Amino acid sequence: MEQARSEAAATSLPVVSARIYPRGSLDILSRDEVARLKDASSGGMHELLRRCALAVLTSGSASDDPRAAQELYPSFDIQVLQQDRGVRIELINAPAMAFVDGHIIRGVAELLFAVVRDLAWTAIELGPEMEAELQTSAGLTNAVFGLLRNARILQPADPNLVVCWGGHSIGREEYQYTKNVGYELGLRGLDICTGCGPGAMKGPMKGATIAHAKQRRRRTRYIGITEPGIIAAESPNPIVNHLVIMPDIEKRLEAFVRLGHGIIVFPGGVGTAEEILYLLGILLREENAGLPFPFILTGPTAAAPYFEQIDQFIRLTLGEAAARRYEIIVADPEKVARRMGEGIRDVREYRIAHKDSFYFNWGLDVPLDCQQPFVPTHEAMAGLDLRHGRRPQDLAADLRRAFSGIVAGNVKEDGMRRVEQYGPFQIRGDQDIMQALDALLRAFVQQRRMKISGEYRPCYQVIA
Repeated sequence: MEQARSEAAATSLPVVSARIYPRGSLDILSRDEVARLKDASSGGMHELLRRCALAVLTSGSASDDPRAAQELYPSFDIQVLQQDRGVRIELINAPAMAFVDGHIIRGVAELLFAVVRDLAWTAIELGPEMEAELQTSAGLTNAVFGLLRNARILQPADPNLVVCWGGHSIGREEYQYTKNVGYELGLRGLDICTGCGPGAMKGPMKGATIAHAKQRRRRTRYIGITEPGIIAAESPNPIVNHLVIMPDIEKRLEAFVRLGHGIIVFPGGVGTAEEILYLLGILLREENAGLPFPFILTGPTAAAPYFEQIDQFIRLTLGEAAARRYEIIVADPEKVARRMGEGIRDVREYRIAHKDSFYFNWGLDVPLDCQQPFVPTHEAMAGLDLRHGRRPQDLAADLRRAFSGIVAGNVKEDGMRRVEQYGPFQIRGDQDIMQALDALLRAFVQQRRMKISGEYRPCYQVIA
């Protein structure tokens, strides 16, 4: 950082204006690349860049309202400027919490560079000229691969990356359990990838840091994968050392399953249910029948009823074959880590036998309808086909979209605005599916899994 000065914002919260120079993936660029990066950041994506940058600069915030930070720092702005030795980032009235004695916290700076890098890459490399290619399954997978490679996430090392899913709004006991599992994973040399936010996304990373320190592992990866609609509500937690912002939720989900070597699910809300259904919809495809993919649902003793309800819902809607794709382990972090380690060894042997890469799961078949972005309008939500008689993978895909719409109504600014303007989303389907869905959602509300603080007002109506 070359220069910083403190000021007072209209809200009276302390702010700092600063000039910083990127390191890492933005530090060696041609003049043409710098010019394209500047054009992208100053064009139609500037407001998106501003929102995502503000989320990173308020990392650690306890709020899950995507508009809260913007209201607290209304005069914040960010500019990407060109110079001969690369790019310069100007921060105007940035939150002072991101600075110490006038210097930006290094981890925050790295996450800020990641925001600029990923949004610019998306604008430059996935622009209108790529529209035809992004209508194909192979083209969309290549886009996911390209963004992960550009972020320097892909490493040709032995499989050891565990994706951890779970809620941002969880109780203290569940949070401690996620730390305990992360600790056991870390002792076994496993790295962590999560959605980058608080709660069950932070706990495994925090536990793993202690274990990695004990094992003297210095090259550790705590990867956070998010998307623009989520990052403003779920700011990256401070442990994330590799942040990737995917363009939409579908590419984010594909990045998880292509990058990770196994998945652990902790208790969560509708976002966690969306992730579970996404993965099951893929694993139920005939093309993926023989593919090893360790998939464990786990939590403390108090969370046993939660997983029983999830399990019953899956068996009712998708059948017994879906339930055979995962294992439920309650109150045993050591067993979870041991079973995950065994599963990842199977993954390693399978990929060697099939000549697939360790760092990107090319062999996993992800169909086009799971890759195309779902925009949760009221018409799209009402048109979901949630009935028996469909192929389980197709029903799973529409159930995933239903939960995705509720996530949007809960924490994404566009979804919240739609609900405020037109009322709750309406979800229709067979009576028994709707009853089970309604019971599951009611349980999420009662257990305060929908929102970190304040009273929750449902953004949906379940209609049998």
